[in-house]
Amino acid sequence: MPQDPVRRINELRAALRHHEERYYIHNAPEISDDEFDRLLHELEHLETDYPDLVTADSPTQRVAGRPSEGFAEVEHMVPMLSLDNVYNDDELRAFDERVRKGAGLAAGEAIAYVAEMKIDGLSIALTYEDGRLVRGATRGSGVRGEDVTANVRTIRAIPLSLRGGPEGPHGVPRGRLEVRGEVFLLRSSFERMNQEREAEGEPLFANPRNAAAGTMRNLDPRLVARRNLAAFTYQLIEEQGVRAQHSDTLAAMQAWGLPVEPHWRACAGVDELSAFCAEWADKRHALEFDTDGVVIKVDDLALRARLGATAKFPRWATAFKFPARQAHTKLLRIAVNVGRTGAVTPYAELEPVFLAGSTISMATLHNAEDVARKDVREGDTVILEKGGDVIPKVVGPVLSLRPAAVVPWTMPTQCPDCGSELRRDEEEVVWRCENTSCPARLRRSLEHFASRAAMNIEGLGASLVDQLLEQGLVHDFADLYHLDPTALEALVVAPRDPRSDRAVPRKLGKVGRNVWQQLEQSKRNDLSRLVYAVGIRHVGEKAAATLARHLRTMDGLIAASEAQLQAVPDVGPVVAASVRHFFDEPRNQALIGRLTAAGVNMTSQAPPPAEVAAAGPLEGKVFVITGTLSSMSREEATAALEARGARVTGSVSKKTSYVVVGEDAGSKLEKAKQLGVETLDEEAFRALIIDNNESGT
Repeated sequence: MPQDPVRRINELRAALRHHEERYYIHNAPEISDDEFDRLLHELEHLETDYPDLVTADSPTQRVAGRPSEGFAEVEHMVPMLSLDNVYNDDELRAFDERVRKGAGLAAGEAIAYVAEMKIDGLSIALTYEDGRLVRGATRGSGVRGEDVTANVRTIRAIPLSLRGGPEGPHGVPRGRLEVRGEVFLLRSSFERMNQEREAEGEPLFANPRNAAAGTMRNLDPRLVARRNLAAFTYQLIEEQGVRAQHSDTLAAMQAWGLPVEPHWRACAGVDELSAFCAEWADKRHALEFDTDGVVIKVDDLALRARLGATAKFPRWATAFKFPARQAHTKLLRIAVNVGRTGAVTPYAELEPVFLAGSTISMATLHNAEDVARKDVREGDTVILEKGGDVIPKVVGPVLSLRPAAVVPWTMPTQCPDCGSELRRDEEEVVWRCENTSCPARLRRSLEHFASRAAMNIEGLGASLVDQLLEQGLVHDFADLYHLDPTALEALVVAPRDPRSDRAVPRKLGKVGRNVWQQLEQSKRNDLSRLVYAVGIRHVGEKAAATLARHLRTMDGLIAASEAQLQAVPDVGPVVAASVRHFFDEPRNQALIGRLTAAGVNMTSQAPPPAEVAAAGPLEGKVFVITGTLSSMSREEATAALEARGARVTGSVSKKTSYVVVGEDAGSKLEKAKQLGVETLDEEAFRALIIDNNESGT
């Protein structure tokens, strides 16, 4: 045994972290695998002998524990938005024009951008507390994801603790830091995995992206560890104003030991962006991982904040998608699908064809006008491509191979499910079934109502929904809450047996009781979930959360005028009109009444936003909180300030009124001193809150 086990353990941990970074991030190992294993085994033996010295961020603790029974759902601090796409140089320049206009630049002035490879994997959010990894979560719906911390810890490219103290230009900030990135599989790892699965008689994964996503959702972290997932990180959330440019952020992340894809480039204006995209459209196939484009971001973080975001996309970023891969196949039939809003959408049934890693047998045709414009017909040989190398779509027919007998396709005039006449508004291209009792609409609506992002009723899937409808037990959402648990247990469903393609009837039994329990549990959901679940047209998950948080109750939402709805941040005239139209419908009002009577929660449980709080005694004051408060959390302190009308921000500026200083305060305290901003210790802060309580006494 060494004379000083603490020193030797620290030496081994530092060496192992260094070699993990050299191997998994820089692809430049300095020692052999056997030597690495020898160091790891020495550390394992020492930690066995001195268990009190084991820490959560030790390299020996990457894989520990038994398989979990399921993933807990977690809410992201800031929604993980998607990116809007551009597909050619003209669209790229149109994006640049919008950014320059939003920035107020004159003609000829250029925006500084950063261009990064778009990794084709699974988005992930990593939370570090004081430099140590405490949580890993999937993107999920963008608002809520799954806690996959145990699996994230097995990915050796992701450090369990960040390198560097709080000093210096790239010091790790104290407190909470959220890092976003992408988990993926190298092509070599994907090929090895499929070879192993083939040897064991298991089905092969279609492509590296599906394999990575499936691996991250495996409940056994030991299996995840064997699959050798990789990762790149590309964004910080809640960075507290430490850096001014995204390029500085990437440099800091690299300095902390986080994996950053090395081919990113700072581009001075759209011409350099265009050249970068053209260069990598050809070079991308030489990379060791799949990429389907280039992510383009404004470099200036303050400008990003001014540009803001829509409900779905940031205005300061876009993805340039590389040209998609194509294949030829036969279009067997054009059918239509009825969605939950009544939209009737044509789709193509295809002769199966393998394209870009998966077998395609169906593809969207968008709408009737799109079919007519492309002039695709049943019996045609068509060109199929994967948009962004992911979503299959029909590009058009191969006219030289068109049989003589094929005829143009026409949109049906009646709903294929209920026979109602289809209608189309003059300003729209979408045909709709307006029968709210249409079985297809109701089926899709119930599936949406029960989905994870809506009421999250586990077990209420397509097969059970079909049986409930066929047996007349459910006619709307409210009927779900009047189902009897005994009747659900006795319900006979007939799922398809994939081995024989025969219907195998069986009683739900315990599954039925579990569904009833899930229904009872869903009654306690926040109002935002219900607003999203009832399927108001144009109201997505984020808009539902915003409406619920600002209007607080279902009665408040029902009573709001279009003008009041548009006064809610990020709610425009289209959403406001759609919400008003939904609640003006007597049948929808009756539905809400029945849901209320069934005990479904009709109030928001989220803290009210400062924007809708009554003018308080601290109205117009801007606060920054730094360090740790002993008597309350930072969230509680923020809520107390916002309840009194103050605004809490993450960075100190000349507009800051006060900086609240807790223990271990960082660079914000120094910035406050430099700018002459008044500071409050915890005692003075509590006195301020008490003196300025909500009643003003």
